[in-house]
Amino acid sequence: MYDLKELQAFTSVVRTGSLTVSCRELALPKSTLSRRIRQLEEAVGQPLLLRQSKRIFPNDAGRLFYQYCQEVLALIAQGHEALDELRDGVTGVLELRCHEAFVRGWFSGVVENFMEEHEGIEVSIRTQRQQPEAMREAICVWLGSVPEGNFRCEVLGHLTQGVYGSPAYFRNRKCPQSPSELDEHVWIDMLGGDEQGVELRHSALGTCPIRPRAGRFSVDQYCVQGDAIAAGRGVGLIPHWLAERRLASHPGQLKLCMAEWQGPVLPVTLLYPHGILPRRSRMFVQHLRASVPSEWQLAKDASRAVPESGTYHSAQ
Repeated sequence: MYDLKELQAFTSVVRTGSLTVSCRELALPKSTLSRRIRQLEEAVGQPLLLRQSKRIFPNDAGRLFYQYCQEVLALIAQGHEALDELRDGVTGVLELRCHEAFVRGWFSGVVENFMEEHEGIEVSIRTQRQQPEAMREAICVWLGSVPEGNFRCEVLGHLTQGVYGSPAYFRNRKCPQSPSELDEHVWIDMLGGDEQGVELRHSALGTCPIRPRAGRFSVDQYCVQGDAIAAGRGVGLIPHWLAERRLASHPGQLKLCMAEWQGPVLPVTLLYPHGILPRRSRMFVQHLRASVPSEWQLAKDASRAVPESGTYHSAQ
C-alpha cells in the first residue's frame, strides 16, 4: 500500500517539473518533498523520475505510474466528496483570500451572509496583496491581471477606471479637461503600475498614452490611494465602482475628471484549486457568483464599446 502523501508529492513534481514549484504548491520544505519521492521509489522498486538540468521528467515507469496515481487520487477525492454530501449541513474551515480592494466592504458582506446561512462553517480570510502563484485549498478573489499559476480562473466581471481628484485639490488648481493637462498635476501612483505610463481611452477619440508627472505619494492599497486623493494630495486612476462606494459613505470627497476618458479595464477574477472542491467551497463559490455586483458586468459591456485602434493626439 502506497502512502497518500507520497503519491501527492510525486504527481505534483511530474506536473510542475520542479521541486521548488512543488514545494510552494504543497507547502513543504524541499527535504520533506525529496524524502517522500525517494520513499515512493523504494516502495515501487525502481526509479520514477529523471533529473535533467533544472527540470524533472518522469521516465517510462514514472509516466505509467503517474496515470494510475491520478486515478487513485481522483477516487479518494470523490470518496471524500461523497461522504461530505451525506452531511446535513456545511461544516469545516473555509479558507479565503481576497484582494485588498474588496476585503473591507463587499467581500466581507458576502462572507457574513454565507455564514448566516451555514452556522456550522468556520471562515479564515487573508488579504491578498500580491499576485497569487498557487491555490492549494483557498478560494481567492483578485483584481487585475492574473499570472499563470496552479489554479483555475473564472472572470467574475470587470471594473472601469477614471481619473479622480478632490474638490479641495481643485480649489487652487484647474480640473483637467483632457489627458494632456495631466502633466500639470501631481499623480498618486497605485502599486507602482503607472511608472511606465498608462493609456486612457475615449469611446470616440481612441486611445491616448500618458506619462503623468510623478508625485510624492506611491501606495500599494486602493484605500490608501483613495485617502490620499480625498485629502487633496493629487489626482489618480481609481476604479469607478470603488469611487462610487466611497462617495456613498463620504459624499463630496472625490471629483471625477474627464468623464469620457477611462483607464485600463481591470478584470475581477475568482481563483480556486484544480480538482473536486469540498462541498463548503463549492457552495461558497455558488454564493459568490450570485453576489457579484451588476455594475461589474456593465463595466465589461461598456469596455467593448471603446475602439481598440486609433491614437488620440491633443492640440498642444
